[in-house]
Formats: sequence, C-alpha cells, structure tokens
Amino acid sequence: ISVVHSYSSTSTPADILKEVEPLPGEPLVQASSDKFLRADLEKILQEKGIKTVIIVGTAAHGAVLYTASQAAFRGFKVIVPVDGMHSDNTYFEQYTAYQLANIPGAAQQMTLTKFDMIGF
Repeated sequence: ISVVHSYSSTSTPADILKEVEPLPGEPLVQASSDKFLRADLEKILQEKGIKTVIIVGTAAHGAVLYTASQAAFRGFKVIVPVDGMHSDNTYFEQYTAYQLANIPGAAQQMTLTKFDMIGF
C-alpha cells in the first residue's frame, strides 16, 4: 500500500504528528484544502498506477471533502472512512459525509465506510 502525506499551506512537515509522520521515501505534498491543486498529487498517484484512494484527515470539511471530491472527479475510486476524518465539531463531519455521499457527478465514485471494514 502506498501512502502519500500532506500538510497545509500554513504548516510545515514538522507539524505532522509523530505517530503518522512520513517514513523514508513516502511522498509529501503541500497544498491548501484541495491536495490536487498546485501540487503533484495526481502525478504521484498516476506514476504508481493507483486507481483507488483512501482519504483521511484532520479537516473533514476542508482537505477531506475537497481532496476526496477532486479525486472522484479525476476518475479515482474514493474510500473515506468516517472514523478517519475529524473536524472541530460533529456537524462538519456529518456535513462532509453527506456531501461526499451525494455530490453530483462524483457520488458514484465514493464509498463511505469505517476503518475496520476496509480490507486488502
């Protein structure tokens, strides 16, 4: 499984939690909410032949929502474990789940699930 890490345009790699910091060789992209915008994310995924992405993050209504929707619009299958997206309040998490499940033109590419239901 390939892992791509990201951080916001207002942070640094040092801000990534030690428990999930990138291992040597794992790609790292810096971008705002949409991790595809002005970043090499799509190129990284295509070069690895990746067709399905699992999106998690600490800003459900930001990076998770926009990166997952943009991945779907680009033709990737998208899996979002709802227990892997966090926000400052539960409403933002619920809103994000609703949007991803119902976004016109991309909902058919989305699977909302939980971590313990993902298998390889």
